[in-house]
Amino acid sequence: MSQSVHHKIWQIAWPAILSNISTPLLGLVDTALLGHLDSTRYLAAVAIGASILSFLYWGFGFLRMGTTGTVARAAGAGDSGTELTVVLQSALLALLLAALVIASRFAWLPLGLYLMAPPQALAALAADYVAIRVYSAPAVLLTYTITGWFIGRQNTRWPMLIMIATNLLNIVLDVLFIVVLDGRSAGAAWATLLAEYAGCGLAVYLAWRKLDWAPLPAVRQRLRNLSAYGGLLRNNQYLFIRTVCLLFAFAFFTAMSTRLGETTLAANTIMLNLLMFAAFGLDGFAYAAEGLAGNAAGAGDLARFRGAVRACWTWSLATAGLLSVFFFGTGHVIYPVFTDHADVLAMIERHQLWLVMLPLLSAPSYLLDGVFIGTARSRYMMQGMLISLLLVYLPCWYFTRTLGNHGLWLAFTAFNAARGLTLWVYFRRLNRHGGWLD
Repeated sequence: MSQSVHHKIWQIAWPAILSNISTPLLGLVDTALLGHLDSTRYLAAVAIGASILSFLYWGFGFLRMGTTGTVARAAGAGDSGTELTVVLQSALLALLLAALVIASRFAWLPLGLYLMAPPQALAALAADYVAIRVYSAPAVLLTYTITGWFIGRQNTRWPMLIMIATNLLNIVLDVLFIVVLDGRSAGAAWATLLAEYAGCGLAVYLAWRKLDWAPLPAVRQRLRNLSAYGGLLRNNQYLFIRTVCLLFAFAFFTAMSTRLGETTLAANTIMLNLLMFAAFGLDGFAYAAEGLAGNAAGAGDLARFRGAVRACWTWSLATAGLLSVFFFGTGHVIYPVFTDHADVLAMIERHQLWLVMLPLLSAPSYLLDGVFIGTARSRYMMQGMLISLLLVYLPCWYFTRTLGNHGLWLAFTAFNAARGLTLWVYFRRLNRHGGWLD
């Protein structure tokens, strides 16, 4: 049985890892292309604009996570009607939310720039970037929903195809718009916009072919029931709050980097992109935990649930250790790829130890996120996130401000470690009382 569990984990994890890594690789390509322009302001502007959009788009990440958890449990119980209902309701909700994001851009964009507080020149470039990319909202949110359904079905190969195709096209368009057409930060926005719609088209096509449409007559009635959409929102409110807090943590990090100067912002942007490379790789095992743990809980098999979590934890910790060793041994080779500005490189080298430590300290939170998402236990994720943000991250930053950028990285590292610790406490509590099957 142990071999079977490890085999299933890798069946889910390796496509998810390739898919996830393609996203930060895209960010690294953007960083490399913009980082070699005649000024760092284009790289800094994209970092600010992308941070604002991430706060918005990832705030609706419950469309993916909520779909995954419900579908995983429904699949374990053999309920195809619930699967189809959740996918279609989430898709309609995604399009509605995307329309609201676009319609309200004149309110949230000035607010986002005010909170980030960049210099005027950077604010103008960041605003231009956001004004273009915001129109990708329907594509981004609809793709979230479809990806969530695939992962809930323990199928990460099609999401891998969608993400890799999207990001490869984005890279090609980056070269075209940034290098060939000299579009700079606005060119990066157009490249991403077009690629995201192409990826969404592929996702819709694949979902249309793979979904079981047999329960559709019964599902149509559920789709007309407006109160069901209220239930969908209520079920996902914890995921929404948790995701907003997480995005605030990253946006706050970028904002505080901006206040420390353009060089610090550029260096921290490169380091964060490298960290995302590690995080998205580790999330492959979290996706395996979502599908396997959720399916086992839906089937009422507590022994299979615990075996899946233990096996996923083993692979996640081993991978985190390899990533830390990789960053420690190859940093001097990697950093010059992304910028040739000597002051930025010097700043990265002074802070690279934080990058080395973070994969190991963050691994527990990534894996346990997957367990709680797959079993639809999102309330505990929200509580752990609030504790980590309000009682650890922000106080730690406040009391270490005199340390400059080191203090900022210390607070961010403590935040990630606290996320794992709080989720572990909740995990032990549910494990002790058999609460996973409630």
